[in-house]
Amino acid sequence: MSGGVDSAVAALLLLRQGYTVQGLHMTNWEDSDGYCTAAADYQDAKQVCEDLEIPLHRVNFSREYREQVFAGFLREYEAGRTPNPDVLCNRHIKFGVFADYSRRLGASWLATGHYARLDHEGSPRLFKGVDANKDQSYFLHAVPGTAFANTLFPLGEFTKPEVRKLANDAGLANYSRRDSTGICFIGERPFRSFLSRYIPERPGEICTPDGRLVGRHPGLVYYTLGQRQGLGIGGQADGSDEPWYVAGKDHERNRLVVVQGRDHPLLWSQALTTRNICWVTREPDALAAGKTMRCTARTRYRQPDEPCSISCRADGCIDMIFERPQWAVTPGQYVVFYDGAQCLGGGTIETTSAAAAHMPPIATAATA
Repeated sequence: MSGGVDSAVAALLLLRQGYTVQGLHMTNWEDSDGYCTAAADYQDAKQVCEDLEIPLHRVNFSREYREQVFAGFLREYEAGRTPNPDVLCNRHIKFGVFADYSRRLGASWLATGHYARLDHEGSPRLFKGVDANKDQSYFLHAVPGTAFANTLFPLGEFTKPEVRKLANDAGLANYSRRDSTGICFIGERPFRSFLSRYIPERPGEICTPDGRLVGRHPGLVYYTLGQRQGLGIGGQADGSDEPWYVAGKDHERNRLVVVQGRDHPLLWSQALTTRNICWVTREPDALAAGKTMRCTARTRYRQPDEPCSISCRADGCIDMIFERPQWAVTPGQYVVFYDGAQCLGGGTIETTSAAAAHMPPIATAATA
């Protein structure tokens, strides 16, 4: 029970289905600077449980979160990549220590408010939620299928508007609560301000691919590929009016490489290599047999599925090629593989290769 409307309605639906339900609220981050909402979240969860007349347990996993999620988050940024801590939180915390704790309380099932679906016949299989705008299978791809054996996703067949209506009709006070966005432990605070507490600034130059100086940056760690906002690059003499985008990082010279225009070839990739591969059930038979497999994939949340081919290397990494170039594919983020609605698994993007020839913007890619 996070305090949000999704977990509240998940509990409501389970009660209506005849389950004996208890709430479990976890705190993963503690901060005294005013940005942490843990105290308010707990009060909202407490109110929901009172409304539903179910008991509420509370547990603190801040130490485990810092060790198993946040430490890796910092290492990735220091290495010049852009991590996604929500994936690690699901794998190590929500379906790791949190699930273990629920079993110690005597729970037979763990239910969450994720927008995803599970098939429990045979080895558990993970599927997209029916609400394409809220589907969270991307963030769940690294959770081993064994952890899903005793998991329920009551919201998988619902859309977000339907969930809010259920909450409103049931008289739950948090039915209109705003969805949380961004990285949970950063909250509404400025990202640079937060990260500078852990990684010191290292100012350097902002340059074009041909080495022309166009500005200064406070540190490469504060930028990600495809970023447009916050570059601080003013108008350039004899330059175009197109916006600037981050196209790369030159770590050896501590330079941020920028280009003008969303259609610049350096912002597009067609091939990538992944590491830390996780399969929800098992490695697909085609890959295990050393063959190339066709499927679809996403390199970011809410991106439309894109056709691709993947093959497994001797070192366990996966090489993949998209049918058409993808925009701002970012090392450190995750590529997740799908077979129709089924989420197969995924891995961390290690390296990317530019498209052989620039392709004009395509609706699905340009809006990804």
